[in-house]
Amino acid sequence: MKAPRTRVITIATILLAVAALAGGLTALLRPPGAAGRPAQGGGERVDLARSVADYTGRFGPDQAFLPPGRADREDIAEAIGLLLDGHRDRAERRLAQRDFTVRTLVDRAFGHRYAEVADRTDTAVTPRGWGRVYVDLEHRPSWSVQVPHPVSDRGTEQLGVRVLRGSPGGVLVIAGAHRKSGSDDSADVAHRRDTVFHAICAELARRGMPGIQLHGFAASSAPGYDVIASTGAGSEGRQEGRELADRLRGRDFRVCRAWVRSCPLEGRTNLQGRVADAEDVSFLHVEFSPEVRAGGRATARAADAVAGITRAWADTPVPD
Repeated sequence: MKAPRTRVITIATILLAVAALAGGLTALLRPPGAAGRPAQGGGERVDLARSVADYTGRFGPDQAFLPPGRADREDIAEAIGLLLDGHRDRAERRLAQRDFTVRTLVDRAFGHRYAEVADRTDTAVTPRGWGRVYVDLEHRPSWSVQVPHPVSDRGTEQLGVRVLRGSPGGVLVIAGAHRKSGSDDSADVAHRRDTVFHAICAELARRGMPGIQLHGFAASSAPGYDVIASTGAGSEGRQEGRELADRLRGRDFRVCRAWVRSCPLEGRTNLQGRVADAEDVSFLHVEFSPEVRAGGRATARAADAVAGITRAWADTPVPD
């Protein structure tokens, strides 16, 4: 009577060994960055580009804008820091106190997972206009792409999505209103310190995360150029700026290099750039012509050029 039981135990042992071997092979064959992915259904599947388009499609110069208080700005920025450090539960509780939500999205285009931090009042009759943040959940966040003037600088929000998709470890920060909304330029986040957008970008700079800020210029503002590349108020990103300009030129774009000659729209007064300079963090202020932002092949070529820089940033450890 003992023999059948022995065979059962032996078969069970063999099955366990096979299962362990299969699990090991699965781990070895899993693509880079996949370790943190949830099982299927672990996030809402969306087209990230469409989601952002639906969000910014409501923006206009007549949109309401509510300037945030100091406590609002500080709490939201600190909560973003908690999220980047992996303390999602604490971040969600902190953000909920400021009427923000956090959800996990799976981008159908590439299968990547992102945390979306959104102002809960986005869908209200009178939204506050405090913006959104998308954080790569599959890699350690190491750089940011910033869109301060969505819709106003038409197409920069979609260019921002392309840049986020193009390299691991990105954080996409999108302003929550048209720059002309509100009063007294209160929604022009590139030139104000008292906004949620600025507080978040300052938190990222404080953490040593380099950033690229995307803008758009009218064709008449810089005739003869497709791109104006600058390091803003500082020079910490000069090497990356040169590399980006070379990459853009290699893709047949005409580039004005602000560190070589006087260019229009150099971004010297950009406040996120000034904070990055104070923190000795690389910052690129890049202006694109209407054709480059139109969403066709030129946009793809520009995003590919930027990806060469952000991938290098992704490979550089962020200071603890």
